[in-house]
Formats: sequence, structure tokens, C-alpha cells
Amino acid sequence: MSEAANTLPVVGEAEWEALRLAAVAAMNRAYAPYSSFKVGAAAMTEDGRTISGCNVENAAYGVTLCAECNMIGELFATGGGKLHAFYCVDARGAALMPCGRCRQLLSEHRGSRMALMTPNGIQTMEQVLPDAFGPHNL
Repeated sequence: MSEAANTLPVVGEAEWEALRLAAVAAMNRAYAPYSSFKVGAAAMTEDGRTISGCNVENAAYGVTLCAECNMIGELFATGGGKLHAFYCVDARGAALMPCGRCRQLLSEHRGSRMALMTPNGIQTMEQVLPDAFGPHNL
């Protein structure tokens, strides 16, 4: 077993499927009239809550909100905490890798052993964003 596999939290198949379904439900509420690229994100917090978010486009593309950004807003709106497991999907319901900005956002709000479902399977935050810059660098 690889070292990375030893650091993954215990997240069962049923929990991953529940997160996928929550991400798909969020994706179906996305506002993407310009790109038609709908995205949904869902995460389980360390205290067991499920949070989600969808992308919200804007005619000024640079101020578009990613699904992960809205999900982190829900994290704090529902009591805060740390992320335990994360799943992001495209309009087909397939796992989607977060963009660089969102990887940074996820890194700052993750629990110590957060796992992410990616197009390449389950990965750690260290695999998805190695050598991350964070509060410890400030």
C-alpha cells in the first residue's frame, strides 16, 4: 500500500455515492448561460454534514463563482468546520478536478486527512496540490 493510501480518511462507497448525488443535484441548479458548463460540488465535513455548491456565471467572466466557492460559503453559513471528503462533477455527473484557485480554497478549509474524488480516483490534498501555500506561510 502506498504512503498516500495510508493517509486517506475512511470514506465508504455509500458515502462517496451520496456525495456524488449531492454534487449532481447542485450541478442541476448551476447558472451557466454563457459557457453552458455546469458544475456541482459537495463535501462531507468532519462533523458529518453534507454541504454543496454550484457555479454561478457572470457576464464579466472573471467574477464568475465556482461551485467550490459557493460550497465553502455554505460551509461557513452552516457552522464552519473542516472538510473530510470532496466530490466535484460536470454536467454528465463525471468527477471533475477543481481548478487551481479552488484547490487552494479547498486546501485552506480541509481537515488533516481530506480525500478528494478525482477523474483519477480518490486522492489526498497533497496529491492534488503539492507544496500548497497556506496560513503557515504567512
